[in-house]
Amino acid sequence: MSDWAGIAWLVVLLVFNAFFVGAEFAVISARRSQIEPLAEKGSKTAKTALYAMEHATLMLATSQLGITICSLLILNVSEPAIHHLLEGPLALTGWSEAVIGGVAFAIALLLVSYLHVVFGEMVPKNLAFSLPDRAVLLLATPLVWVSKVFHPLIVALNWIANHIVRLFRVEPKDEAASTFTLDEVATIVNQSRIEGLLDDASGAVAAAVEFTDKKAADIAVPLSALVTLPESTTPDEIERAVAKYGYSRYVIVDDQGVPLGYVHLKDVLRAAEGPDAENDVSEPIKPKRIHHMVSVAETTDLEDALALMRRSSRHLGQVRDATGEITGVLFLEDIIEELVGEVHDATRRGY
Repeated sequence: MSDWAGIAWLVVLLVFNAFFVGAEFAVISARRSQIEPLAEKGSKTAKTALYAMEHATLMLATSQLGITICSLLILNVSEPAIHHLLEGPLALTGWSEAVIGGVAFAIALLLVSYLHVVFGEMVPKNLAFSLPDRAVLLLATPLVWVSKVFHPLIVALNWIANHIVRLFRVEPKDEAASTFTLDEVATIVNQSRIEGLLDDASGAVAAAVEFTDKKAADIAVPLSALVTLPESTTPDEIERAVAKYGYSRYVIVDDQGVPLGYVHLKDVLRAAEGPDAENDVSEPIKPKRIHHMVSVAETTDLEDALALMRRSSRHLGQVRDATGEITGVLFLEDIIEELVGEVHDATRRGY
């Protein structure tokens, strides 16, 4: 092989090495959330990219095999060619053949190593990290084809590697992790806000993350802080309570102060006014006008409490401790405020 043919092979092998490095990092860095919508629309490259991401260890074995072969060939093919090309100019220095050979070898080794590390490793790695979704769409298809061509060899190497990993009591995974814990999601949201990639001025996104970590007891209103009315209360007394406190719903309690249910202002007024009025404003409200409250354990997740209250079409819930004793009342409005922030009600002044 001529010296210039060796230089040409150096360029070709650097390109192949860069391909395998870029494909390796693209497969483990790409996000499924960006690729799956394209695959659902029928994109063949996206479907192939998903296949590569779902068989990550096989793709990594393919990449490592390709990188290793390219690296060995680069050194064996290009170094002698560069070495020989340098011997001619160095001979003009009058140095001995031994010195010329040593200097030419050192220069060739440094040059090949520099080209290999920079253009064959670092540049494709940085590109794949910076544009992982685009990189995996571009590089996954040829990588999968290479894995199929050398399938028996790659599967054997991957099998050996997996069994060595299991010796360390670690179970190898075929797919790169694409799910996150609640704490990880919270960290992602916070970092995205810091970087200016997520506009969450209202705090709704952060609140939604924190929401799933809260329990009913965290936002329940204690019985001592409630504005309650007795079971014998009248529409007239409820109207005066609205004028005094500004709430639209009131918890009704028995003689021992145990919550029995709640009444809404509009229901009481509807029953006390008009030609079909059921109540005189000075008479106690009828029991059927008292809405029962759903029972919620203190340890119930807020999202589960919300689902329970929505299914029951109730705005208030009794919060009970482990012994079954009522410790507070959970308001649907307060749960919603945990998600979207302060909810303003014209008939509610707040606690």
